[in-house]
Amino acid sequence: MRPDDWHLTDDLSAFLDRAGEFLRSRPALHTVPLTVTARLAGEPGPYGDEAPLFGSLGRVGEVRAAFFHTPPRRLYLTSLSPEEADALAARLARSGRPLPGVNADHGTVTAFAAAWQRRTGATATPYQRERLYRLGTLTPPRPPAGRGRVADGRDRQRLMRWHREFVTATGGSPAADHGPWADSRIAHGRVTLWETPDKTPVSMAGRTPLVAGQIRVTPVYTPPHLRGRGYASAVTVEVSRAALAAGAAEVLLFADLANPTSNGLYQRIGYRPVADFAVYDFT
Repeated sequence: MRPDDWHLTDDLSAFLDRAGEFLRSRPALHTVPLTVTARLAGEPGPYGDEAPLFGSLGRVGEVRAAFFHTPPRRLYLTSLSPEEADALAARLARSGRPLPGVNADHGTVTAFAAAWQRRTGATATPYQRERLYRLGTLTPPRPPAGRGRVADGRDRQRLMRWHREFVTATGGSPAADHGPWADSRIAHGRVTLWETPDKTPVSMAGRTPLVAGQIRVTPVYTPPHLRGRGYASAVTVEVSRAALAAGAAEVLLFADLANPTSNGLYQRIGYRPVADFAVYDFT
């Protein structure tokens, strides 16, 4: 495998012309690149000021791997062999492109992290392990008192605050303004709230747009002082129903493997494991 076997571009349309069919061929495993490229196509520049970079391995119509990098976030890879990971690490290291970290399925991420460390001298540190789940048969438990509803304009400030708290709690890249996130989801009805009988919102769950037959549930957030009361389970059931009603053939979500509570919750309502992913930081 040679580094030059990788085709790199900052042109999203050119990347999708080459790799779009490959990404759509495995919508569950490729849920993140499908979702991110769809958002980039609809909202130029939503992930940062620097131009993103896209890459594909193989020829047009015969792509077997792909990646994207939207600075300042981590590199995201589809499944690679150790040889493919090493060739990509060599290509990116040669270009001088800084990488804060990498996200991929467990085998791919460990191979790339080791290759990047060899090629650049950077220290690769495990940050997080996640499990991808797919909804089987939705099995709602008895919900707490209250109801689900779609978030609207009156919820904007709350959504901004909860999204900021969610990003901070999960170690994501902080944003200066969470308003665009809230505005986009309110406009398209893609956040569900659980509210108590007195109409106080206590938990939220969002969903991505329908792309290649899949929708991913994200984020799911309940403020710490309201946890342990069944609100997260109830709102996840509601947003899962909304995803199915929107036409999703596959409803997906990620859960942090360090959080047994959320993993147990998702499995109890019908989500089944698909694959394990991992995140590494480079310093």
